[in-house]
Amino acid sequence: MDVPLVYHPDYVVPLPEGHRFPMPKFRMLYELLLADEVAHPSQFHLPERPSEAWIELVHLPEYVRAYCEGTLDPKAQRRIGLPWSPALVNRTCVAVGGTILTAKLALECGIACNTAGGTHHAFPSYGSGFCIFNDMAIAARVLQQLGLVQQVLIVDLDVHQGDGTAWIFQDDSSVFTFSMHCEVNFPGTKQQSDLDVPLPEGMEDDEYLQTLDAYLPDLLSHVKPDLVIYDAGVDPHLGDRLGKLSLTDTGLFRREMQVLTTCLAQGCPVACVIGGGYAEDLPALTYRHSLLHRAASEVYRYYRC
Repeated sequence: MDVPLVYHPDYVVPLPEGHRFPMPKFRMLYELLLADEVAHPSQFHLPERPSEAWIELVHLPEYVRAYCEGTLDPKAQRRIGLPWSPALVNRTCVAVGGTILTAKLALECGIACNTAGGTHHAFPSYGSGFCIFNDMAIAARVLQQLGLVQQVLIVDLDVHQGDGTAWIFQDDSSVFTFSMHCEVNFPGTKQQSDLDVPLPEGMEDDEYLQTLDAYLPDLLSHVKPDLVIYDAGVDPHLGDRLGKLSLTDTGLFRREMQVLTTCLAQGCPVACVIGGGYAEDLPALTYRHSLLHRAASEVYRYYRC
Protein backbone atom coordinates (compact mmCIF):
# COMPACT_ATOMS: atom_id res chain seq x y z
CA MET A 1 0.00 0.00 0.00
CA ASP A 2 1.29 3.49 -0.88
CA VAL A 3 0.77 6.94 0.58
CA PRO A 4 -2.58 8.46 -0.51
CA LEU A 5 -2.32 11.57 -2.69
CA VAL A 6 -5.02 14.05 -3.75
CA TYR A 7 -5.28 15.79 -7.13
CA HIS A 8 -7.95 17.22 -9.41
CA PRO A 9 -7.51 18.46 -13.00
CA ASP A 10 -9.49 21.56 -11.95
CA TYR A 11 -6.55 22.61 -9.74
CA VAL A 12 -5.31 24.44 -12.85
CA VAL A 13 -7.22 27.26 -14.54
CA PRO A 14 -6.04 29.81 -17.12
CA LEU A 15 -4.57 33.09 -15.90
CA PRO A 16 -3.61 36.13 -18.01
CA GLU A 17 -0.27 35.93 -19.81
CA GLY A 18 2.59 36.99 -17.54
CA HIS A 19 0.65 36.65 -14.26
CA ARG A 20 3.13 35.97 -11.45
CA PHE A 21 1.12 33.22 -9.77
CA PRO A 22 2.60 29.92 -11.09
CA MET A 23 -0.71 28.18 -11.81
CA PRO A 24 0.73 25.43 -14.10
CA LYS A 25 2.77 23.99 -11.23
CA PHE A 26 -0.19 21.97 -9.91
CA ARG A 27 -0.62 19.96 -13.10
CA MET A 28 3.17 19.75 -13.54
CA LEU A 29 3.51 18.33 -10.03
CA TYR A 30 0.98 15.60 -10.73
CA GLU A 31 2.74 14.75 -14.01
CA LEU A 32 6.21 14.75 -12.39
CA LEU A 33 5.16 12.41 -9.59
CA LEU A 34 3.91 9.95 -12.20
CA ALA A 35 6.87 10.40 -14.58
CA ASP A 36 9.45 9.86 -11.81
CA GLU A 37 7.44 6.91 -10.47
CA VAL A 38 7.11 8.58 -7.10
CA ALA A 39 3.43 7.78 -7.44
CA HIS A 40 1.12 5.46 -9.38
CA PRO A 41 -2.24 6.64 -10.76
CA SER A 42 -3.99 4.36 -8.25
CA GLN A 43 -2.64 6.45 -5.35
CA PHE A 44 -4.53 9.56 -6.40
CA HIS A 45 -7.89 10.42 -4.90
CA LEU A 46 -10.27 12.86 -6.58
CA PRO A 47 -11.73 15.52 -4.29
CA GLU A 48 -15.23 16.93 -4.52
CA ARG A 49 -16.34 20.53 -4.21
CA PRO A 50 -17.45 21.07 -0.59
CA SER A 51 -20.76 22.58 0.41
CA GLU A 52 -20.91 26.32 1.06
CA ALA A 53 -22.02 25.42 4.59
CA TRP A 54 -18.63 23.82 5.17
CA ILE A 55 -16.79 26.85 3.80
CA GLU A 56 -18.95 29.03 6.05
CA LEU A 57 -17.63 27.22 9.12
CA VAL A 58 -14.70 29.65 8.67
CA HIS A 59 -15.79 32.39 6.25
CA LEU A 60 -18.65 34.87 6.52
CA PRO A 61 -21.62 33.90 4.31
CA GLU A 62 -21.70 37.32 2.64
CA TYR A 63 -18.03 37.00 1.62
CA VAL A 64 -18.51 33.45 0.33
CA ARG A 65 -21.55 34.52 -1.66
CA ALA A 66 -19.91 37.64 -3.09
CA TYR A 67 -16.82 35.74 -4.17
CA CYS A 68 -18.69 32.81 -5.67
CA GLU A 69 -21.10 35.10 -7.55
CA GLY A 70 -18.38 37.48 -8.75
CA THR A 71 -19.81 40.52 -6.95
CA LEU A 72 -16.85 41.19 -4.68
CA ASP A 73 -15.88 44.86 -4.78
CA PRO A 74 -12.80 45.73 -6.90
CA LYS A 75 -10.60 46.64 -3.91
CA ALA A 76 -11.26 43.30 -2.22
CA GLN A 77 -10.66 41.54 -5.52
CA ARG A 78 -7.29 43.31 -5.99
CA ARG A 79 -6.23 42.27 -2.49
CA ILE A 80 -6.60 38.63 -3.53
CA GLY A 81 -4.38 39.18 -6.57
CA LEU A 82 -6.08 36.67 -8.88
CA PRO A 83 -8.53 37.74 -11.61
CA TRP A 84 -12.03 36.44 -10.90
CA SER A 85 -13.60 33.82 -13.16
CA PRO A 86 -16.17 31.05 -12.69
CA ALA A 87 -13.35 28.54 -13.31
CA LEU A 88 -11.28 30.08 -10.51
CA VAL A 89 -14.28 29.90 -8.14
CA ASN A 90 -14.59 26.20 -8.90
CA ARG A 91 -10.82 25.69 -8.56
CA THR A 92 -10.80 27.47 -5.19
CA CYS A 93 -13.60 25.30 -3.83
CA VAL A 94 -12.26 22.04 -5.25
CA ALA A 95 -8.84 22.75 -3.67
CA VAL A 96 -10.57 23.22 -0.29
CA GLY A 97 -12.28 19.88 -0.88
CA GLY A 98 -8.85 18.44 -1.61
CA THR A 99 -7.50 19.45 1.77
CA ILE A 100 -10.60 18.12 3.56
CA LEU A 101 -10.14 14.79 1.76
CA THR A 102 -6.40 14.81 2.53
CA ALA A 103 -7.15 15.29 6.22
CA LYS A 104 -9.63 12.39 6.23
CA LEU A 105 -7.13 10.13 4.44
CA ALA A 106 -4.40 11.09 6.90
CA LEU A 107 -6.59 9.94 9.78
CA GLU A 108 -7.08 6.60 8.02
CA CYS A 109 -3.51 6.05 6.82
CA GLY A 110 -1.17 8.17 8.96
CA ILE A 111 0.02 10.43 6.12
CA ALA A 112 -1.72 11.92 3.09
CA CYS A 113 -0.66 14.69 0.71
CA ASN A 114 -2.61 17.16 -1.35
CA THR A 115 -1.05 18.53 -4.55
CA ALA A 116 -2.44 22.01 -3.79
CA GLY A 117 -3.57 23.91 -0.68
CA GLY A 118 -2.00 26.10 1.95
CA THR A 119 -4.08 29.26 1.41
CA HIS A 120 -3.16 30.68 4.80
CA HIS A 121 -3.60 34.41 4.04
CA ALA A 122 -7.40 34.09 3.73
CA PHE A 123 -9.35 35.71 6.59
CA PRO A 124 -13.02 35.11 7.48
CA SER A 125 -14.25 38.16 5.56
CA TYR A 126 -11.64 38.68 2.84
CA GLY A 127 -8.91 37.08 0.77
CA SER A 128 -5.29 38.18 0.45
CA GLY A 129 -2.00 37.17 -1.15
CA PHE A 130 -3.45 34.73 -3.73
CA CYS A 131 -5.56 33.11 -0.97
CA ILE A 132 -9.36 33.15 -1.23
CA PHE A 133 -10.72 30.54 1.20
CA ASN A 134 -8.50 29.13 3.98
CA ASP A 135 -8.39 25.42 3.16
CA MET A 136 -6.46 24.36 6.29
CA ALA A 137 -8.84 26.19 8.63
CA ILE A 138 -11.90 24.79 6.84
CA ALA A 139 -10.50 21.24 6.94
CA ALA A 140 -9.85 21.55 10.68
CA ARG A 141 -13.38 22.86 11.33
CA VAL A 142 -15.05 20.23 9.10
CA LEU A 143 -13.24 17.32 10.76
CA GLN A 144 -14.11 18.69 14.18
CA GLN A 145 -17.77 19.07 13.19
CA LEU A 146 -17.83 15.51 11.86
CA GLY A 147 -16.48 14.30 15.20
CA LEU A 148 -13.33 12.86 13.62
CA VAL A 149 -10.90 15.02 15.63
CA GLN A 150 -10.94 17.29 18.64
CA GLN A 151 -7.45 18.82 18.81
CA VAL A 152 -5.63 20.00 15.65
CA LEU A 153 -2.10 21.36 15.23
CA ILE A 154 -1.34 23.47 12.15
CA VAL A 155 2.38 23.47 11.33
CA ASP A 156 3.00 26.27 8.84
CA LEU A 157 6.49 26.32 7.34
CA ASP A 158 5.65 28.53 4.37
CA VAL A 159 8.12 31.44 4.29
CA HIS A 160 5.25 33.88 4.95
CA GLN A 161 3.40 33.99 8.27
CA GLY A 162 0.07 32.16 8.27
CA ASP A 163 -1.72 35.35 9.29
CA GLY A 164 -5.23 34.36 8.23
CA THR A 165 -5.02 31.03 10.04
CA ALA A 166 -3.65 32.73 13.17
CA TRP A 167 -6.54 35.21 13.16
CA ILE A 168 -9.22 32.55 12.61
CA PHE A 169 -8.11 30.46 15.59
CA GLN A 170 -6.88 33.23 17.90
CA ASP A 171 -9.53 32.48 20.53
CA ASP A 172 -9.85 28.74 19.90
CA SER A 173 -7.71 26.42 22.01
CA SER A 174 -8.83 23.37 19.99
CA VAL A 175 -6.64 24.43 17.01
CA PHE A 176 -3.02 25.33 17.79
CA THR A 177 -1.28 27.46 15.14
CA PHE A 178 2.51 27.28 14.70
CA SER A 179 4.15 29.49 12.07
CA MET A 180 7.90 29.54 11.36
CA HIS A 181 8.51 32.24 8.76
CA CYS A 182 10.86 34.95 7.52
CA GLU A 183 10.37 37.96 9.77
CA VAL A 184 10.97 40.67 7.15
CA ASN A 185 8.47 39.51 4.55
CA PHE A 186 4.78 39.59 3.57
CA PRO A 187 2.45 40.15 5.35
CA GLY A 188 3.61 43.53 6.61
CA THR A 189 1.26 43.31 9.59
CA LYS A 190 1.67 39.99 11.38
CA GLN A 191 -1.04 38.33 13.45
CA GLN A 192 -0.50 36.39 16.68
CA SER A 193 -0.20 32.65 16.15
CA ASP A 194 -0.18 30.38 19.19
CA LEU A 195 3.53 30.06 18.44
CA ASP A 196 5.41 32.30 16.01
CA VAL A 197 9.06 31.71 15.18
CA PRO A 198 10.28 34.64 13.04
CA LEU A 199 13.51 33.90 11.17
CA PRO A 200 16.22 36.32 9.96
CA GLU A 201 16.78 36.79 6.22
CA GLY A 202 19.24 34.42 4.57
CA MET A 203 18.96 31.53 7.05
CA GLU A 204 20.45 28.32 5.60
CA ASP A 205 19.65 24.62 5.89
CA ASP A 206 21.32 23.52 9.13
CA GLU A 207 20.28 26.49 11.24
CA TYR A 208 16.72 26.27 9.91
CA LEU A 209 16.41 22.56 10.68
CA GLN A 210 17.95 22.97 14.14
CA THR A 211 15.45 25.75 14.87
CA LEU A 212 12.56 23.53 13.76
CA ASP A 213 13.84 20.68 15.92
CA ALA A 214 13.96 23.00 18.92
CA TYR A 215 10.18 23.47 18.71
CA LEU A 216 8.30 20.69 16.89
CA PRO A 217 8.85 17.61 19.12
CA ASP A 218 7.94 19.53 22.29
CA LEU A 219 4.94 21.08 20.53
CA LEU A 220 3.55 17.67 19.61
CA SER A 221 4.01 16.48 23.21
CA HIS A 222 2.33 19.60 24.56
CA VAL A 223 -0.61 19.90 22.12
CA LYS A 224 -1.23 16.14 21.67
CA PRO A 225 -3.07 16.70 18.38
CA ASP A 226 -5.45 14.19 16.84
CA LEU A 227 -4.25 15.56 13.49
CA VAL A 228 -1.40 17.71 12.21
CA ILE A 229 -2.06 19.83 9.12
CA TYR A 230 1.29 20.66 7.56
CA ASP A 231 1.83 23.58 5.16
CA ALA A 232 5.01 22.60 3.31
CA GLY A 233 5.60 25.83 1.40
CA VAL A 234 8.80 25.70 -0.64
CA ASP A 235 9.27 29.48 -0.71
CA PRO A 236 12.03 29.32 1.95
CA HIS A 237 14.21 28.11 -0.97
CA LEU A 238 17.15 30.32 -1.92
CA GLY A 239 15.85 30.49 -5.51
CA ASP A 240 12.37 31.69 -4.59
CA ARG A 241 11.29 35.12 -5.83
CA LEU A 242 9.31 35.94 -2.69
CA GLY A 243 11.25 34.06 -0.02
CA LYS A 244 14.34 35.76 1.50
CA LEU A 245 15.58 32.54 3.16
CA SER A 246 18.33 30.32 1.73
CA LEU A 247 17.30 26.67 1.91
CA THR A 248 18.54 24.26 -0.77
CA ASP A 249 16.64 21.36 -2.37
CA THR A 250 18.45 19.07 0.07
CA GLY A 251 17.42 21.26 2.98
CA LEU A 252 13.77 21.16 1.90
CA PHE A 253 13.85 17.38 1.60
CA ARG A 254 15.46 17.09 5.04
CA ARG A 255 12.75 19.39 6.41
CA GLU A 256 9.96 17.21 5.00
CA MET A 257 11.58 14.05 6.37
CA GLN A 258 12.04 15.74 9.75
CA VAL A 259 8.44 16.94 10.02
CA LEU A 260 6.89 13.67 8.88
CA THR A 261 9.08 11.34 10.95
CA THR A 262 8.69 13.52 14.06
CA CYS A 263 4.89 13.48 13.73
CA LEU A 264 4.57 9.78 13.04
CA ALA A 265 7.05 8.83 15.75
CA GLN A 266 4.70 10.52 18.22
CA GLY A 267 1.66 8.81 16.70
CA CYS A 268 0.26 11.98 15.08
CA PRO A 269 -1.36 11.63 11.63
CA VAL A 270 -0.26 14.38 9.25
CA ALA A 271 -2.17 15.91 6.34
CA CYS A 272 0.16 17.79 3.98
CA VAL A 273 -0.52 20.71 1.64
CA ILE A 274 2.06 22.21 -0.70
CA GLY A 275 1.86 25.91 0.21
CA GLY A 276 3.70 28.69 -1.57
CA GLY A 277 6.49 28.57 -4.13
CA TYR A 278 7.32 31.23 -6.70
CA ALA A 279 9.98 30.97 -9.39
CA GLU A 280 10.45 31.70 -13.09
CA ASP A 281 11.87 28.20 -13.57
CA LEU A 282 8.67 26.17 -13.31
CA PRO A 283 10.29 22.72 -13.64
CA ALA A 284 12.69 23.54 -10.78
CA LEU A 285 9.80 24.85 -8.69
CA THR A 286 7.71 21.77 -9.40
CA TYR A 287 10.59 19.53 -8.33
CA ARG A 288 10.84 21.43 -5.03
CA HIS A 289 7.15 20.80 -4.36
CA SER A 290 7.60 17.11 -5.22
CA LEU A 291 10.12 16.73 -2.38
CA LEU A 292 7.16 16.62 0.03
CA HIS A 293 5.60 13.68 -1.79
CA ARG A 294 8.97 11.91 -2.17
CA ALA A 295 9.58 12.22 1.56
CA ALA A 296 6.02 11.15 2.39
CA SER A 297 6.43 8.06 0.23
CA GLU A 298 9.63 7.06 2.05
CA VAL A 299 8.29 7.75 5.53
CA TYR A 300 4.98 6.02 4.80
CA ARG A 301 6.70 2.84 3.61
CA TYR A 302 8.95 2.82 6.70
CA TYR A 303 6.10 3.22 9.18
CA ARG A 304 3.78 0.79 7.40
CA CYS A 305 6.37 -2.01 7.36
